[in-house]
Amino acid sequence: MPQGAASPEEGCGDEAVVGGRGGEGVNRHELETHEDVWLASWAMRSAHSRGRAHPEPEHDLRTAFQRDRDRVIHSTAFRRLEYKTQVFVNHEGDYYRTRLTHTMEAAQVTRTIAKSLRLNEDLAEAIVLAHDLGHTPFGHAGEHVLDALMKPYGGFEHNAQSLRIVERLEERYPDFPGLNLSWEVREGIVKHSSEYDRPLVRLFDPELAPTLEAQIADFADEIAYNCHDIDDGVQSGMLTREQMGEVELWRDAYGAAVERSPDAPFSILRYQTVRRVLDAMVSDLVETVSRGIMDNRVQTIDDLRQVRPRLARYSDVMAPKIRELKDFLMENLYKHVRVVRMGVKAKTVLTGLFESYLEEPRQMPGHVFEQIANGEEPPRVIADYVAGMTDRFALEEYKKLFDPLERV
Repeated sequence: MPQGAASPEEGCGDEAVVGGRGGEGVNRHELETHEDVWLASWAMRSAHSRGRAHPEPEHDLRTAFQRDRDRVIHSTAFRRLEYKTQVFVNHEGDYYRTRLTHTMEAAQVTRTIAKSLRLNEDLAEAIVLAHDLGHTPFGHAGEHVLDALMKPYGGFEHNAQSLRIVERLEERYPDFPGLNLSWEVREGIVKHSSEYDRPLVRLFDPELAPTLEAQIADFADEIAYNCHDIDDGVQSGMLTREQMGEVELWRDAYGAAVERSPDAPFSILRYQTVRRVLDAMVSDLVETVSRGIMDNRVQTIDDLRQVRPRLARYSDVMAPKIRELKDFLMENLYKHVRVVRMGVKAKTVLTGLFESYLEEPRQMPGHVFEQIANGEEPPRVIADYVAGMTDRFALEEYKKLFDPLERV
């Protein structure tokens, strides 16, 4: 058990803390009290949030971070993730992961890690649910294209775009733009990577590490995509069983799966192997973080924020194994001819859309062009519009703009 965490006897089963009021339910104050009892001393409490850019009354039944999570889930940008590429473009098959299913898997891993370390699950989940809102259509290939197109105008980066979405672009409330998320969730979005020299990070205490909830959300994101990209790659035939045997994590997990179920078909062994790889990563992370907390004598969240480099990391044994896996996926999956060809198509489609809109912004919907008419810089408005497209919409829009036989 991590140092400073309440014991199960102190936290779980305490009806006076978590409700148990004759069926009346639980209110926010009781939830916050439950956090005080259950969470580790270095975990982020809802009641200690730095608040929102636009002050709002607290909700009677939900903590601040629960509201953040719900606002992300109900956002337009979140729904669009269903039709945005992870590795495979949506129309290539119903089986393959999309940005939405990736985000859901990452959220599940996040909650597991957070609960194991007695961190604030709601904060960690809100961060990981929001982390990909700013992704373009066609995955990382689309981001690279849009960044190149936007180089003369400040560039494009999906973490910054995610923050822009939750702070400005979502339109759901009469009194402020965006979702008005708490400071800690927005910090977690901006510090999604360790690149602290980006301009936006300077607004969120760049000299300090983010909450541990934000740190584990980063790792959960990586764990989820490493594992489901193996699964999708093998399922698609782009990665073979023989190739995967070159990777130590797969080799060990596959051997254990075969030993446990020697007569099982490969479709089941594949799943059992992937789940073992995921479990190995999660278990190693939890153990290494717990050890790091003790080694750095972390007692409070202020202590935790002073630990640099970040506290969350894999062990010295696991880190090279994951590096080997990531290098393997880069060379054999992300550079596979099918993925590369889709990247070239993405460049053609997004470049065509961006340049056409830049030449004549009135081709965009009225509510988008209105932003330019009101003084917004055209390239940034166009980048917002293109980045918000799904794969399917971008392909359809490209045909409307450039196929003379396509109805506009």
